Amino acid sequence: MIGVSILGSTGSIGKSTLDVLARHPDRYRVVALSANTDVQGLLQQCLAYRPRLAAMADADSADRLAQLLADKAPDIQVLAGEEGLAAVACHVEAEQLMAAIVGAAGLLPILAAVNAGKRILLANKEALVVAGGLFMEAVRKNNVQVLPIDSEHNAVFQCMPDGFDRGMERKGVKRILLTASGGPFRTLGREDLQQVTPEQACAHPNWDMGRKISVDSATMMNKGLEVIEAHWLFGAAPEKIQVVVHPQSVIHSMVEYVDGSVLAQLGNPDMRTPIAHALAWPERIESGVDSLDLFDVAHLDFEAPDEERFPCLRLAFRAIEEGGSMPAILNAANEVAVAAFLAGKCSFAQIPGIIEETMDTLEAEPATELAVLLSADRRARDVAERLVSNGVTQAC
Repeated sequence: MIGVSILGSTGSIGKSTLDVLARHPDRYRVVALSANTDVQGLLQQCLAYRPRLAAMADADSADRLAQLLADKAPDIQVLAGEEGLAAVACHVEAEQLMAAIVGAAGLLPILAAVNAGKRILLANKEALVVAGGLFMEAVRKNNVQVLPIDSEHNAVFQCMPDGFDRGMERKGVKRILLTASGGPFRTLGREDLQQVTPEQACAHPNWDMGRKISVDSATMMNKGLEVIEAHWLFGAAPEKIQVVVHPQSVIHSMVEYVDGSVLAQLGNPDMRTPIAHALAWPERIESGVDSLDLFDVAHLDFEAPDEERFPCLRLAFRAIEEGGSMPAILNAANEVAVAAFLAGKCSFAQIPGIIEETMDTLEAEPATELAVLLSADRRARDVAERLVSNGVTQAC
């Protein structure tokens, strides 16, 4: 039995992971689960999967969960905060960690799991965005396998040749083509973006995702973060990564080779496919995903991204070019701006402006140690929150 821990088990990726695991009870055991503040959600998961450990983000939520489990499952240990997340990530009985926690909060527990030698199923792109160089250095030092869960990066991984980690160009790879759905506002005029509501932004046309990631998809920041993630995962220079808008979300990404070949990974837009692939790699297991009906798809469309209407993509490439702590600054400002938009404190069109002004305010520092990046994260949040509070940020 393979032990699996899940950071962020009550989110969409966490739930999909549990669905796949439940299809293979002879192969996998759920060892530890964590959630933010969804006590009832984690309670139901604990009763269904009986993990050894459960963790909540704060002490109050953990106390409520422990009280509810006291009579029904007293053998489940309950922890809180950073200590709880680290315990879930590094549980001695877990061989694999599904890192599905959203945002920079996942960085430290995921790094702890890397240092503990766990196989990392990475659905948290912020760990690479904030600390990509340090993260990959730790991966190499501990000889750890990192398998991407984002549908695009999992597709690239499936299309890459063996040994790409020793230099993809040496293996004949010319470039990576990251596909993007374009989000719910792909054809919306720039003026209309001013009036977008959180409900509209969270209504993705193809994927079922959490609110933060849905907004990132709508601004195309999600794709920008994925560009940074691909840069670190595959050792690809920014100019070797091209974003291609593909509204059907059937081709999840492609890899072009120097001989003119382009390999693509296709499938229905269902996160259980990359989850099952990563759980069983290098084998394949059933995921519960329906077969792709090409006759129903009928046609595949492609177009270039519009960086005038969606400047977050441009800002992400800028962050890579400036390097150092700038990707951490970008990510922190984005998290603040998205939270402000969802709370009604800024408009959708102001999100990229908040990010750009934060990047303009702070200088990139060399990413020599984690403390530098965590400091940059805090300072960027302070700047972005001040911009939101002052309400002076214009659309980018």
